[in-house]
Amino acid sequence: MKKINAFILAAGFGQRLRPITDHLPKPLLPIIGKPVIEHVLDNIAAICPERVGINMHHLYQQIIAWSETSLFSDKIQLFLEEQALGTGGALKNAEQFLRDSVFIVHNSDILTDIEIELLIKKHHNSKDLVTLAVHAHEKFNNVGIDGRGCVRQVGAMKGDEAGLCKIAFMGIAVYSPEFLDFLPKGDSSVVSAWVRAISAGYEIGTLDFSGEAWTDIGTPDAYAAAVFDALKKDGEAIYLHESIDCSRVELQGNVAIERGAFIEGPAVISNSIILTGTRIQGNTVISNSIAGPGYIAGLESNQATATLQSPLVSLFYGREAGPFGASCIGTGGSDRSYYRLRTKEGSAVLMKCSDKDKDFSRHIELSFFFSRHNVPVPAMLMRDAANKQALFEDLGDTSLYCRLKCIHTAGHIESLYRKVLDILIILHSTVTDHAAECPPLLDRLFDYEHLRWETTYFLERFIIGINNIDVLAAGGLAAELDRLAREVDSFKKSVVHRDFQCQNIMLTNGDIPWLIDFQGARFGPPAYDIASMLWDPYYRLPEDMRQGLIDYYIRRMKTESQEFDEEAFRKTILPCRLQRHMQALGAYGFLSKVKGKKYFLKYVPLALEYLKQETEIEKEAYPNLYALTAGL
Repeated sequence: MKKINAFILAAGFGQRLRPITDHLPKPLLPIIGKPVIEHVLDNIAAICPERVGINMHHLYQQIIAWSETSLFSDKIQLFLEEQALGTGGALKNAEQFLRDSVFIVHNSDILTDIEIELLIKKHHNSKDLVTLAVHAHEKFNNVGIDGRGCVRQVGAMKGDEAGLCKIAFMGIAVYSPEFLDFLPKGDSSVVSAWVRAISAGYEIGTLDFSGEAWTDIGTPDAYAAAVFDALKKDGEAIYLHESIDCSRVELQGNVAIERGAFIEGPAVISNSIILTGTRIQGNTVISNSIAGPGYIAGLESNQATATLQSPLVSLFYGREAGPFGASCIGTGGSDRSYYRLRTKEGSAVLMKCSDKDKDFSRHIELSFFFSRHNVPVPAMLMRDAANKQALFEDLGDTSLYCRLKCIHTAGHIESLYRKVLDILIILHSTVTDHAAECPPLLDRLFDYEHLRWETTYFLERFIIGINNIDVLAAGGLAAELDRLAREVDSFKKSVVHRDFQCQNIMLTNGDIPWLIDFQGARFGPPAYDIASMLWDPYYRLPEDMRQGLIDYYIRRMKTESQEFDEEAFRKTILPCRLQRHMQALGAYGFLSKVKGKKYFLKYVPLALEYLKQETEIEKEAYPNLYALTAGL
């Protein structure tokens, strides 16, 4: 690629973001731990700019301090404006810096993942003086282009004037250095210079990126949406800087708490962003807000919503059938959809299953059965079997996975896990003893066939799908996996959840655990559930705590079941760990590559670390599996 420089417009006051920008310049607004300008630089980095110019004016001291610690500090050159010069004046002020090559200009308040390389290629392959990144965005459509994509009008447009197509500028453009000749010194707008260039016979071209992700964080609501979209893209509901202690805080919905915030607790924070320097006193409720040092800026509801038309929804709201608004919840790997319905009296969660979902009826029956035997599962309020929908008790938004982000003391963590293991003990004892009462539990076994399917899934979706290693023809490996499946199948069976991990445990007030996503429960080795929870790739437990929790489980099981054999159980743990972690890696491969949920890849390193530890221990019994995993 030819030499290119970049320039980021970062001097603005951020008027629409006040009072936030009275304390923090807009380019430094954090998006889950990283300033928005760093996200812009990450996007620009793909074109390998030789240098990056950044203009500054409002709260420029903070921009300087940030630049000194930025990963891009060796390329950054700052341009201080004593008075704000506007978008055009900023480029003229940096004319000497920009004059020696084509350059790209990017607004500092724009988040997008467009391929900037395509924009630059379009510019080099045309005679355009400027090439604008554009997209169809009704709210901002004020650029008129002709059939060749050339700009013919900018500003207010009435209908399709002279056959022009209305389009929106994305805040990103590539310029030839000759464009600088159309800029006067002092305060000016780059748009006025476009118009002058067109009048002089030059062409302003465009490249359409309609449909690509794009966010302008110019208002508090737009900024909050960008933060929560980033959380969703990462498969998260909560971001907490690692320094934050919120063990006495209840978090609901989407929450981001940045470094340097302090929360005395107890407090409730719901669908909010807590910025650096914020101090929250005890007994405080913050909802749908951005909190900063000395201020709270209210937000409109920022949860994703959907319009539903369902008999169950009509019954819940006590109104005639019609479309109703609901909040979309959940970020896991399930193909089911979940929505929160609210009234003044309370809330409920609607579960919608597809026509192909084979587990809807099973879920309903297991829900009733588990409740009868004191397994803490959400109460089912209504069901519509014909449409495969059901309304359940709303357990809130706090999973064990989310809660563990808040807790830093070993005693608190171990206490939580003991409560969770108490659920397993009920499943593995009382529920197992009464399993004959629930036919769906008897029709599925975690047997050789299913266990062997799991390890084939691991090979197909992770070894081949993610690592591009063809091993299906390896006879020695197949024999080892057969032997492992037969060994695990031989273990004494109880009712097992089969996916007993921290994202499938919800916590209500007082850290009371509840079990969800249990429709896959079946008869299998209880150590599979233990492996799923205590060697969970979503959260690493300290080894001494893990062993203490195993001892706790064993002590409790001995009191609940006279038939429990500690020695036999301990021998089942390692084979079940091997089996479970191959299944987990297969699932992460499938969900990331086939379902497009790339965030599941972040759990691969710990799952693979566990599998390597296990195959190292068992390398004499499974030499081919050991060789395969050791090389990953």
